[in-house]
Amino acid sequence: MNILETDIAHRLGASFRAGQIAWTDGYATMEAAHTGGLTCAAVLIPLVRENGAWSMVFTRRTDTVESHKGQVSFPGGACDPGELPEQTALREAEEEVGLQPGDVRVLGRLNDIVTITGYRVSPVVGVAPWPYPFQPSVIEVSRIFTIPLTWLGARANWEEIPVTPQGMPRSVPVVTYHQYDGEIVWGATARMVQCFLAVLTEPGGDAQSISDADDPRVA
Repeated sequence: MNILETDIAHRLGASFRAGQIAWTDGYATMEAAHTGGLTCAAVLIPLVRENGAWSMVFTRRTDTVESHKGQVSFPGGACDPGELPEQTALREAEEEVGLQPGDVRVLGRLNDIVTITGYRVSPVVGVAPWPYPFQPSVIEVSRIFTIPLTWLGARANWEEIPVTPQGMPRSVPVVTYHQYDGEIVWGATARMVQCFLAVLTEPGGDAQSISDADDPRVA
């Protein structure tokens, strides 16, 4: 997948709709209706040119971090008051992996993802230099690694598995990639990857998007 950086930015801009949700399993929004709303969060999806082609940068969280221990994720976290998603994503990337905001060319945003844990996540896509002298937070990040976009886009490398979370009445479709370099991308992070690939490869992109008006449970 050797798409130009300018084309990625154009497709992101054309597909993004403020207030739209790219994916929700439904449970998080139902829970939000009873607890007073979803928690604002943002992640940075870092793209790099590696060996002449695009790769995504991922992190593996430590086994001692407060939440999502040992899971593969993008740098990100909860929004501070008054922050734009781009500011949150860049701040968290600097804190977690030492990626300086001035070194990132922000290309755009994906429509939001609502997670079963009650977060409304804004994925921000940016290009970073490569190689890069990352400085991972010893508390939060145990490893930083890349996966080629062509591998992530190959249908043979992932599947959608129905999972029934504890206490939930029905299963949730969870995207799970096969192992790559000892790592497994799954859950909300894998769903973001899929949404990004849809923007790049489908005419309309992000075909599953719904608006807040379509789902009155979204806070």
